Amino acid sequence: MDLAPGLAAVTGASSGIGEAFAEELARRGHDLLIVARDTVRLEAIAARLRERRGVAVEVHAADLTDAAALHALETRIARAPRLALLVNNAGFGTSGAFETLDRDAEEAEIRLNVLAVTRLCHAALPGMVERGHGGIINVSSIASFVPGPYAATYHATKAYVTAFSEALHEEVHAAGVTVQALCPGFVRTGFQMRAGVNGAAIPGPAFMTPRAVVRGSLRALDRRHAVYVPGMHYRFLMALSRVAPRAAVRKLLTRVGRAAYLD
Repeated sequence: MDLAPGLAAVTGASSGIGEAFAEELARRGHDLLIVARDTVRLEAIAARLRERRGVAVEVHAADLTDAAALHALETRIARAPRLALLVNNAGFGTSGAFETLDRDAEEAEIRLNVLAVTRLCHAALPGMVERGHGGIINVSSIASFVPGPYAATYHATKAYVTAFSEALHEEVHAAGVTVQALCPGFVRTGFQMRAGVNGAAIPGPAFMTPRAVVRGSLRALDRRHAVYVPGMHYRFLMALSRVAPRAAVRKLLTRVGRAAYLD
């Protein structure tokens, strides 16, 4: 795939995988539109990238669970004539017994992980298809391949993201546009703490760095891969989950979920 430097829009760009995407895309020569709620953090990242990489960086502070804020970003993306890449990275997870979780938080999770991804893809694709080139990376998870007791909503939203991305990839592939579902496992970011994950239950080697995940994703995008799972160990687990009996997978993940989210 020949993704010529242009404008790259990255949501959830204030930390973790989103910040790593901003760093790597600036290194590749892309101008940036970086999006998150934390204006101060975004401005600091923008200043650093302008100085180190000599690229233009536009800061767009927004809470994408808010309908008006999401609409404003959709409009900005739809009107960007140089948009080469959209990275839908903004998202969060919740954990615990589903009936005990806050309903509004569960709805916000669906709005950010599902609705925002859907609407921003819809805003970006017409221009990309018309120009005959472009890419979208929707950050999903290996959680998308299996049910997740005690993280039910998160797994369900990521199952949507992966299936949606694969379908879009097939629709626009012939037009020169690639849509990728990026499906990492555990990554060293603040995500686990915010999601209530018991870090002690996760072995250290299970974690990857944001930089490794991002660089692998972009290499896979260059090869026009619709789904990319970083890490050989995670690719093995994904393949195993597809051949194991579904009931056995659910039972195993119930034990894992109790240890990771309840203990």
